[in-house]
Formats: sequence, structure tokens, C-alpha cells
Amino acid sequence: MVELKVVVSDPKTGRAYNVDAGTGAAGAIVGKNIGDEVDAGPLGLAGYKILITGGSDQTGTPARRSLPGAGRKQLLLAEGVGFHPKMEGERKRKMIRAHQITPEFVQVNARVTAYGEKTLDELFPKVEGAEGEKKDKKEKKTRK
Repeated sequence: MVELKVVVSDPKTGRAYNVDAGTGAAGAIVGKNIGDEVDAGPLGLAGYKILITGGSDQTGTPARRSLPGAGRKQLLLAEGVGFHPKMEGERKRKMIRAHQITPEFVQVNARVTAYGEKTLDELFPKVEGAEGEKKDKKEKKTRK
């Protein structure tokens, strides 16, 4: 049973939306590669097309577009996805996942490339109270 969390980013608004993909919807993404454009209909986004931009597995290992195939490999990295050097010229051996989406993935990141009839705000209504609670907590902390 494959379950994925797909994070869909909207470049027009700058917002990101979480979509829980069950077995059927996840099947449409498994087997694709980072950089592939996919129809988002199975995810409940009728008329939308998304571009897969990245992802990570259950251990948090990031996927890198430049690594072909499936599975995990240890690479000597100098920059890019999976490693951000602190000093100039620093290199480090890191575990990286290849670019093919497999059932071991937990999260897949995507960007909207073609829009449907309904806006994403209509498809994903804003949760009331979540924003207000954060603001209330900040106000209480500053009052003390």
C-alpha cells in the first residue's frame, strides 16, 4: 500500500498545498521521474498539470534529479540538493535518493504548470482557527 504526501506549489500565489495521495492516486506518480510533467486529475486537481520537482523518503533522504535510476546511493557532494557547504571547497559523502519516484517515497514536491477551471483556494479551503491560534500565542508571549 503506497501513501504519498504531495506538496503542490502555486507559482502565481506563492502558496503550497498538501495533498494526501492514497494508493490509486499515488500509483499515477510512482514510476515517474523528477522533472516529469504529470496530470493532477488523480490527486483531485481536475484540469491541472504538475511538474515533479523533488521529494524525500521515510528517512528524510532527499531525491536528486541528476542521479539516474531508483534507490539510494552515497555520493561525494560539493553543492546542491542534499548538501550545503559551510566552507569554500568543502565536500562531503552523503546519502542521496535517485530521481525515479518509488513506493519508498513519503513526500513528493511539485509545481503547477497548467491550471484547471477552479482555483486552488477553492479546491483547498483555508482552515479556520489555525492562523488565528498562532497569532494569539504570539500576542500572549509579547504581553508578558
